[in-house]
Amino acid sequence: MVYRVFRKIGIILEMIKFPHTVFALPFALAGAILAADGIPSWRTIFWIVVAMVGARSGVFGLNRLIDREIDAKNPRTMNRALPRGLIRPAEVVAFIIFSFLVFLLAAYKLNPLCVKLYPVAVVVLILYSYMKRFTWGTHMVLGLALGMAPVGAWIAVSGSIGIPALILGLVVLSWVAGFDVIYACQDTDFDRKSGLHSIPQRLGIEKALRVAMYLHLVTVIFLVLLYFYSNLSFIYLLGVLITIVLLIYEHSIVSGSDLSRINTAFFNVNAVVSISILAFTFIDRLLL
Repeated sequence: MVYRVFRKIGIILEMIKFPHTVFALPFALAGAILAADGIPSWRTIFWIVVAMVGARSGVFGLNRLIDREIDAKNPRTMNRALPRGLIRPAEVVAFIIFSFLVFLLAAYKLNPLCVKLYPVAVVVLILYSYMKRFTWGTHMVLGLALGMAPVGAWIAVSGSIGIPALILGLVVLSWVAGFDVIYACQDTDFDRKSGLHSIPQRLGIEKALRVAMYLHLVTVIFLVLLYFYSNLSFIYLLGVLITIVLLIYEHSIVSGSDLSRINTAFFNVNAVVSISILAFTFIDRLLL
């Protein structure tokens, strides 16, 4: 019995790609550091992490549940847990409810404003799972969903919303939307046949990759803007420079004629981007 429970948990964590929490979590922690103008209390950091894990787990579990019939038809996703019958929809529903309750508990443990904004966050997270059925702007909604992380972390520390938090949220929005456009290039043909919407489906792969590049240019602009609004130093700018190099590399290894290294661009490079921003923001605030 215990083995079966842990096996199911393992399947769910693999299904929602739990390690990919690393994409937005470092930005959330960077937002907390900026709000505190230093290192927040360990209690606050703990509940921010719990909130992030709960929210992300809930939304990606919901996404897999809602898309299970689409995933079963897509050659790229047909081997996921739900299409293969490795886990039942009812079990995923239970996981989603548990995850959102964990998110709510974390909001309650942080401050009243977090609790008041909890329904707004959940609505955005739920809407994302349906967007590709209606609009090519689905990438922006995903960016908004993850962009709420640093804003929420700022609120968790300060109890209010500041301009640097909004700028950091826009950094994440444009960055996530950009790499999601790149990732969606893999499904261009399937999306067209299935009546699903995305920027690659609407514009074609070559133009979609240019859109992704422009979105990442916007990311860099907002990162530089954050420097001026947050009293950061040259140390933070070193992190921005590393991010620019990483984004250039990400776009250099993917082209309309060669999508073979999309997973490297999507998973490896973007994980380093988020960790770099957190690391250099942390060092900046620690030393200066």
